Amino acid sequence: MNWSDLLSLTAGELIAPTTAAYALAAIGLNIHFGFTGLLNMGQAGFMLVGAYGFAATAQAGQGFPLSALVGVACSVVFALILGIPTLKLRGDYLAIVTISAAEIVRLIGRSSVLSDITNGAAGIPASRFNKDFLGLSVLPDGRTALGPFSYANNVGDGWWTRIVAWAAVLLAVLLVWRLMSSPWGRVLKGIREDEDAVRSLGKSVYGYKMQALVLGGAMAGFAGILFVMPASVQPDAMGRSMTFFIWTILLLGGAATLWGPVIGSMIFFVALMFIKTVMRDVLPSVLRPEQLEPLAGILVGITLMLLVIFRPQGIFGDKKELMLDVR
Repeated sequence: MNWSDLLSLTAGELIAPTTAAYALAAIGLNIHFGFTGLLNMGQAGFMLVGAYGFAATAQAGQGFPLSALVGVACSVVFALILGIPTLKLRGDYLAIVTISAAEIVRLIGRSSVLSDITNGAAGIPASRFNKDFLGLSVLPDGRTALGPFSYANNVGDGWWTRIVAWAAVLLAVLLVWRLMSSPWGRVLKGIREDEDAVRSLGKSVYGYKMQALVLGGAMAGFAGILFVMPASVQPDAMGRSMTFFIWTILLLGGAATLWGPVIGSMIFFVALMFIKTVMRDVLPSVLRPEQLEPLAGILVGITLMLLVIFRPQGIFGDKKELMLDVR
């Protein structure tokens, strides 16, 4: 086993666009669950809707700003359609509805019904929608090395995408910090603790939940755009597994914390890359290559179970603040 290559691969996950996309989606889920108490199990659906809205608009020849705005708007509309009839539900019932909605989006995306827009199960390759985004780069063409990290500047998985992705994460963290320090954020936390008490004070619990769902969904929509930028819009890559990965990241870093989703995403993907790389070197005589990915998924599931049982507040979370009563 080449430990130098192993460390280089795992360290690269710290600043990867995928890591940033998951961190941004986890920040949105943190608004839903950590601060408001909404048990949303369909965050991948918001990401997929945002990615499709962006890719379809970019394919039509529109620039990145407008395409990204359309993608985020699609996620907002999805949040409204989902939230209007369901936000009076609590706990398990809301979880069932949200995961079902995400699956509906995925199945529509991979079907032939809208194949002119979604390209069906084959997905939309990045070359059809990321040219304008890469054209906005202020970096020179070529390759840049910073310490152990060396990437091309202006490709889908290059420095420009990384800079934009992590800038979006930092802006989201700043926005959450300001909002949760405001009276609006304190109302959300009150809803998480006891929505009947908040309602008795004359606050519209339904309205605040809707606002939280829309804000977290919009962040997930932009996260979906970042996620597909290096590769493609592939519906099967943004299904149930993605939602559970986001939940693992949130619970690992700590729900209802500011930096928990970001640190959780970094730790998660570094650990996942380490495990996959080691398994490829150690287990090829036992398992075939196509069996290693499901095994990694099994390990993620076990990790999520252990987190919920033994450390529900995560690394940085406060157990007193975490909403676990989902009646």
